[in-house]
Amino acid sequence: MGQFDKRNLSMVMDFYEMTMSNGYFKADDQKTRVVFDVFYRKNPDGGGYAIFAGLAQIVDYIQNFHFDKEDIEYLRSQGIFDEEFLEYLKDFKFKGDIYAFPEGTIMYPSEPMLTVVAPLIDAQLVETALLLQINHQSLIATKASRIVRAAQGRAVSDFGARRAHNMDAAVLGARAAYIGGVNGTATVLSGQLFGIPVGGTMAHSWVMYCEDEYEAFKKYALTYPDSCLLLIDTYDIMKSGVVNAIRVAKEVLEPMGKRLKGIRIDSGDLAYFSKRVRAALDEAGLTDCKITVSNSLDEYTINSLVEQGACIDSFGVGERLITSKSEPVFGAVYKLAAVEKNGVFEPRIKVSENVEKITNPGLKKVYRIYNDSGMAVADLIAMSDEKIDLSKPFRYVDPKAPWRRRSFENCTAKELQVQIFKDGKLVYKLPTLEEIRDYVKLQMGDQMWQEEQRFENPHVHFLDMTPSYYEMKMELLHKMQGDD
Repeated sequence: MGQFDKRNLSMVMDFYEMTMSNGYFKADDQKTRVVFDVFYRKNPDGGGYAIFAGLAQIVDYIQNFHFDKEDIEYLRSQGIFDEEFLEYLKDFKFKGDIYAFPEGTIMYPSEPMLTVVAPLIDAQLVETALLLQINHQSLIATKASRIVRAAQGRAVSDFGARRAHNMDAAVLGARAAYIGGVNGTATVLSGQLFGIPVGGTMAHSWVMYCEDEYEAFKKYALTYPDSCLLLIDTYDIMKSGVVNAIRVAKEVLEPMGKRLKGIRIDSGDLAYFSKRVRAALDEAGLTDCKITVSNSLDEYTINSLVEQGACIDSFGVGERLITSKSEPVFGAVYKLAAVEKNGVFEPRIKVSENVEKITNPGLKKVYRIYNDSGMAVADLIAMSDEKIDLSKPFRYVDPKAPWRRRSFENCTAKELQVQIFKDGKLVYKLPTLEEIRDYVKLQMGDQMWQEEQRFENPHVHFLDMTPSYYEMKMELLHKMQGDD
């Protein structure tokens, strides 16, 4: 564990990044500047959107990128790298520019949420680390958003740490889930590092350790009289669990002037038992006692519980959130988009028989287009030096139906990417986690169509192109195919 804590995260890369960089160094190409885009191809769970997350960890990674003496020795031991290249790595620092969406931005397939403009080796060495931060946290933030939406205003807490894929996944997953809208986490380190509200309830082991369930509840109530929430499904929910909870509320808490805050159900038919437990609590005068449920929940089970009229006040969501069990791969990729020649960035394109794998080439900008009501109607890809003037009707191309003549009218445009690093120096003030979370709420509540947030058959957000950009892409495709 101690040795693992001393790890240099700069070494988190695919081995081919190092072999390619060595090759570029030998060819004296290390100063050539290139453009790489990070984008993804489809929304998780067949949804209508995703949430960009992980930027703060990328900033930390870039600022601390270096190779220790031990790293150089390890690379030397592989026996395939030139000694001059290893010497070059000793003083290596990232020297490029990075542009990205602000963290928490609602995003859509095929648009670059992050762009690296950097010397060739610099751009190559950071690939894996950028992708793993974006892929993991964007996936969990998006899943959390769907789960919170299904809860329809009821509180949702992250209970997933013990089912996460490792410690980092638990801690950063809790951060991403908070960005996506959950109210808190049970993961203590996430609370300590990021200021996320932490909380938890009693365990089944507490109940099983004590002589009987009533004594277990009584001891817990005496220990935590101001925040007593009892787990009632260790033995029998209706015959003993809720009965003993009510007894403790009356015999222990009320004489102290305290109220039973809540009960939790972690098994069984949650809709059925929540209704029966609610009736029993109300009959005992505990109308203010909240009901929390857990047990393999996700947006689909929560939506079903709500539709059944379950008497549930909050949800504890674990494995299906922290692992995004229904779709555990986000799929963001890192693709070359341009190479600088004589001071000009020449576009590059990846061609594929699968249309969705054909990349959008060149150094470009992405705009979000809003109508006069402030709703986001489309995103627009433009050439990097193109002026977007929406003071008059602006013609655009729908790449899926380029024959149609379309224009934006009475709209405004917002450039989505902001500069994060310039020549390796941080030039962006990172928002707080609360600001990121509020930004997500703002977009989803005031700027994003409800139809895009449906679980089934969501509206597809339009990704359009300026005529100049579309023509450039088509010309490049024809050139790569050898067309006249």
